[in-house]
Amino acid sequence: MRLINNSLYFYNYKIKCSIGKRGLTSKKKEGDLKTPKGKFKFLYLLYRKDRIKRIQCKIRKKPINQNMGWCDDPNSKHYNKLILFPFEKSAEKLYLKKNIYDLILVLNFNSKPIIKNKGSAIFLHIANKNFTPTKGCIAIQKKNFVKILSYIKKTTKIIIY
Repeated sequence: MRLINNSLYFYNYKIKCSIGKRGLTSKKKEGDLKTPKGKFKFLYLLYRKDRIKRIQCKIRKKPINQNMGWCDDPNSKHYNKLILFPFEKSAEKLYLKKNIYDLILVLNFNSKPIIKNKGSAIFLHIANKNFTPTKGCIAIQKKNFVKILSYIKKTTKIIIY
């Protein structure tokens, strides 16, 4: 899977996507609104089981509950990790009214080791209708997400450049 100029290429399939508001970077920093360049694996899938009934997926998956979030506070020992609310530091909610987080593929960006301020919560998720830019993630239409999901396995990589 490759991301080139707001298109994601998966085998012979070209998918329109949105990326970070300020484009791509090889020097990602927390809050810079940029999508990191590089080669990444998908760690696991997070999904809303109340909205997505059947999932064909070859990687580990976890349902998103109302108390789930992702820590984006560089001063927390839970930085760039899945957390549960209530939470004393800054974290992004994953259980949303809008559908952008109905399906989330977590990328292994800044995961081993986790470096403070390098960036957090880099996902492949569902785009909104207008494909507005993200805060650093990659976003595609739900129908395309569902279509490619069954082909993604532990060894699948996404190359962003």
